[in-house]
This record gives sequence, structure tokens and C-alpha cells, in this order.
Amino acid sequence: MIDLRPVGYIIGMLTSVLGLTMLIPAAVDWGYGSPHWQVFVESAILTVSTGFVLSLASRDALRSTLTIQQSFVLTTAVWLTLPLFGALPMILGAPHLNLTDAYFEAMSGLTTTGTTVIPHLDGLPPGVNLWRGLLQWLGGLGIIIVAMIFLPVMKVGGMQFFRSEGFDTLGKILPRAMDISTALIRIYVGLTIACAMTYMALGMTGFDAVMHALTTMSTGGFSNYDASFATYKGAPEYASSVYMALAAMPFIRFVQMTQGNVVPLWRDPQVRAFLRWMGYAIAVIVIYRMIRHEASFWPTLREVTFNVVSTFTGTGYASEDITQWGHLAFTVLIISGLIGGCTSSTACSVKVFRYLILFEAIKVQIQRLYSPHRLLRVQYDRQAVEDGVVNSVVAFFSLFILTFGVLIIALTFTGLETETAMTAAWTSIANIGPAWGPEITANGSVADFPASAKWLMSGAMCIGRLELMSVLVLFLPRFWRA
Repeated sequence: MIDLRPVGYIIGMLTSVLGLTMLIPAAVDWGYGSPHWQVFVESAILTVSTGFVLSLASRDALRSTLTIQQSFVLTTAVWLTLPLFGALPMILGAPHLNLTDAYFEAMSGLTTTGTTVIPHLDGLPPGVNLWRGLLQWLGGLGIIIVAMIFLPVMKVGGMQFFRSEGFDTLGKILPRAMDISTALIRIYVGLTIACAMTYMALGMTGFDAVMHALTTMSTGGFSNYDASFATYKGAPEYASSVYMALAAMPFIRFVQMTQGNVVPLWRDPQVRAFLRWMGYAIAVIVIYRMIRHEASFWPTLREVTFNVVSTFTGTGYASEDITQWGHLAFTVLIISGLIGGCTSSTACSVKVFRYLILFEAIKVQIQRLYSPHRLLRVQYDRQAVEDGVVNSVVAFFSLFILTFGVLIIALTFTGLETETAMTAAWTSIANIGPAWGPEITANGSVADFPASAKWLMSGAMCIGRLELMSVLVLFLPRFWRA
């Protein structure tokens, strides 16, 4: 049997930290004169107390490093448990959601998906909107650390390639996982502060700048306005595009930059492919819209750039109704969302790295057909890729497509229209944010979805954020016996 006490200890500590974080929106509500601050204080006391008791009961368990099995359980348990406590302020106070809706909103926040279940955001207490932003910011930070430390060790979806790459490329600068985590946090905080200051310089209020900086750098996409980013058209869209793109790049490269080594960022095949593919998507849609709608170049370029970057990175901000752009533009955006950003970033979906490995593997297989005696190996960044990595990547793609299809069917069984079910499955399994269909409310929320659909999407958001295999392996009886 697996010893779950170390898992309980770490979850208890993280729960306590989450509870302490609730004091931030409590202070904001108090400062704005909103009585809702009391709800956050009550939620904080309950959350911290529960986390403290849980960690105290397991305090003697964590004497050595976690086993592989414990790492799998911990990774999933954290993303299932924390949304439950993150939902408390929205259950006990405004907007007075039921458990299903509050858990959905918190899960969407911590997984940085960005789909909301709240139909009217403008009238929420400021602390509640800030709490939604903080959930996404904490989730973005958490997934970077998971992607750097846990997923490579667990060999999930080809991430074992980065077990040596992520640690060894730093040389002797940052030899330990704790040092890497600390460096990542500094970069993350620094970029968030820079983003907020940029937004304020471009005309946002202090609160709006902080709120959107939290959800930009986490590529989460929550906004405190029903109109999302359409509230701030113009220069803020360009600034947001830059910061969303930065958030979707490997944060380990930013750590190297702070140590004076700029070359690895530009030489990283992920970064170059990510920027190139986004450029292609922007160019195709801009040309298409100018020909089809006779649109002006500069406004079209701004609108398309912002929405393409938002979808590509999985942020999910919206400044335009992209369904009015035409079928080709909509298709390009759907495909962009299924690509995602780079590994070791806050971005979501399949990730550029896996597409590069898949394309290279296909290329090698084709070459073997006409040169069967040649010694050919799949390469990435001029390094030979082990067969185990290639097999893991192919297995991930197969599982992603299968899960995507099953989720669409399951959502249609809940009563959703086919269009809604397809985009809801797309947005939840790839953690993107927006969905379209007759059941979607005016501000893009899924408030009118049946409860069963919301629970299915909550599960899909968790599975998609943790790269599918790390969650689904827990359903194998052999895992618990090993």
C-alpha cells in the first residue's frame, strides 16, 4: 500500500497557504467598504485550520523524497482539493454559488482555464474578482513547478526528456529543485509586477491592472468585466499580447537570462516554433479578413494579434466576437488552441514540444520507407530523442484525441447542443477558456449548463491541466498494488 501521509502533509501545508492568501481579497473588500471581507476572513480561518490539522496529523511522514506513486497521487490530489477550499468564499458570500458552480469556478481558476460560471461579473465585490485572479495566478505558478519538477520524473507525455534538460542546462547555477522553484517564483512575480505597471501606464486603473496582470501572466483569462478585454481596446491589447506570449515561453530560459545567458531562449526550438506558428496564424486571419470583409489593416492587425495570442496561449481573453470573422478564421483559432504554448510555462493544451517531436517522428518513419537500411533517429535540438520519449508523445496524442472525443459525446448526453458540446470539450480539456453555442450566456459564461456538464468539464479541466496520464494512471488497479 502507498503511504499517503506525506501527500496529506504537503496538501495540508498548501491548503494553509491558500487560506492565508484569502486575507488579501479580504483587505481589498475592507478597503473598498464592502462587507464581503468578513466572508473571506471566515473562509481563511476554516481553510487554514483544516490545512494545519491535516499537516499536523502527518508531520512525521515526510522524512525522505516522495516516491513515484506518491508524486502521482500528490499532483492530482492538490488540484482536486484546493479548488474545494478556493470555492468557499463564493459559496458563503457573493455571488452565493452552489457547490457545483463554486467548485467549477475555482477549478477553472486554479487550472488557468478561464471559463466562468458567473453570468454577471461587473457587479461582484472587488475582493471576489481579485480572488478569482489570485486563484489563476497561484495555479499558473503551481503548474510551472509541476512541469519542471514532477512531470519529468513521472515521465508523463514525453516530459522525461526535460528531466535532464531542465536541470542540466542550468549547469552548476541552480543544482537543486528548491533553488529552481525559488528562481521561477522570482521571475513569475517580477513579470507580473512589470505587466501590472505596463497596464497602469496604458490607462488601466490600479485594481484593473493588478487583476489583469494576475490573469495575463498565468494565461488564465479571468476578467472583472463581462466584456472581458474589450473594455480596454487599443494599446493595452498589444501590451497584453506581449506578456501572454512571454508567459507561454519556458520560464527556465528566463532563469538562465537572469544569470547572463540569453542564447538558450532564442535557440530553444519550442520558442522559435511557437512564435513562428503564431505569426502564421495571425497572417492568415488578417489577410482573410481584409479580403472577405474589406477591413482596415491596422485595427484588424491589432484585433487579430490579440485574439490569436490569447487563444494560442490558452489565456482566453476576448476583445471581439471571433465567430463573426468567418469559418476559416474560426478554424485557425480552434487549431491554435489545440497547439498551446511551450513546456515549463503557464500555457496549456498539447504544447509545442510534442508537436515538434511528433512531426520529427513522422519524418523519420517516412525516410525509413525509402531508406530502410539507414540509421535514423528522431532528433530534437540536435539531440537524439530516446524511443521511450517518442512513444510517450505518441501515446499522449492518442489519449488526448480519445479523451476529447469521449468528452464531446458525454457532454451531448447532458443535453447540450453539438456545437456547444464540442467547444466546451475543446475549452476544458485544453484549458483555453471561451466556448460558443446557444447555451452560452451573453458574457460567455456556462451558467445555463446542466450540473452534470459542469462536473464533466471540471474533471476535464483537471485532467487536461495535469497532462492526462498523471491523472488517469490513478484508475489502474496495478498502480495501487505496485
